[in-house]
Amino acid sequence: MTAYQGLTIGIPREIMPGEQRVAAIPETVRQMVSNGARVLVETGAGRGVYFSDRAYQEAGAHVVQDPRTLFSQSQLILKVKEPQINPSLEEHEVDWMTAGSTLVCFLHPANPGNHAVVRRLAEKGVVSYSLDSIPRIPRAQHMDALTSMSTVAGYKAMLHAADRLARFVPMIPTDAGILEPAQVLVVGTGVAGLQSLAVAKRLGARVCFLDIRPEAEEQARSLGATPISFDLPAGAGVGPGGYARRLSEEQYARERAVLAPVVAESDVVILSALVYRERAPILLEPSMVQAMRKGSVIVDVAVDQGGNCSVTRAGEEFWYHDVLISGLLNIPGQLAIDATRMFAHNLFQYVEHLVVEGQIDPEADDEILREALVTQHGKVVHAGTLQAMREMSG
Repeated sequence: MTAYQGLTIGIPREIMPGEQRVAAIPETVRQMVSNGARVLVETGAGRGVYFSDRAYQEAGAHVVQDPRTLFSQSQLILKVKEPQINPSLEEHEVDWMTAGSTLVCFLHPANPGNHAVVRRLAEKGVVSYSLDSIPRIPRAQHMDALTSMSTVAGYKAMLHAADRLARFVPMIPTDAGILEPAQVLVVGTGVAGLQSLAVAKRLGARVCFLDIRPEAEEQARSLGATPISFDLPAGAGVGPGGYARRLSEEQYARERAVLAPVVAESDVVILSALVYRERAPILLEPSMVQAMRKGSVIVDVAVDQGGNCSVTRAGEEFWYHDVLISGLLNIPGQLAIDATRMFAHNLFQYVEHLVVEGQIDPEADDEILREALVTQHGKVVHAGTLQAMREMSG
């Protein structure tokens, strides 16, 4: 097959601290090569998931030592996370890309922390697609990396919280009396939230939750969790593809008021409330965190899209009034082997859709491509990102 004939695809080594995943595995590289692509893989790209350079070479890839060469020679660059400053070379990855090249990765472009790199991509003339903005429709199911990674993030988030919590999660009978189970609150019971909730239940916690979508609420109820009552007009909380819809500021204020007393009684809070293609809503304010029990843990899974807690620091874990707040940016990277396998297959399916006869057409009238398009013609074109930029400047 020659569907990728004439196309050079670059797979760089991820440089975000702690990130072990890689955008392609030898299996998907072999498929790209068999389709006619020339594939460049940076030395050590698969080390975090135990794929050697030799394994990539045997799959037909060319292993490249200098990332600058890989970026500059690739027409299509596949990454896990957004481009960053390379700590060894002290240069930004975007600066190595060529105008007209294409980038596909998790950009999370509506997150204010990523606005600078999005603008940089636009100024460089790079066409970019963000995997977190693929519409949740049947024909895109095999490309849905966000769902795959949310499955990992939700599972690992609750285990991470349990590890950090300075008490038992289940009820434990002892000679000194019965130790009551931990109280866990999950806010947002999409894919990640449901995984966190299920793990919390298996660990023996008492679990409650809040989600503004009736279907998500029903799924969480089916796992035995207790819902927090929050009334909205019918359909007000449901957006495209079953994602949550952005509420008004008045409605978010009411939601925070409903959550406040529950947060105060919780030992663990898992935050995973997202709005499709937009910045995550703020659902926990400083006063709510300060009212929590000492030693409690908050894991802000929504941090990639700005976070649900106003005091979360992206990429950091810190104590705030004796409450541990975790804003880890790459939770799926802690389960790198399975996460990479899922991600690489999702990404390959997206590339299969993106590349037609060796060409990439950012003008294609296809919602799977159009919804995920972030930069084009030297401009930012992603609606949720533009809205977030306006809010930040206003």
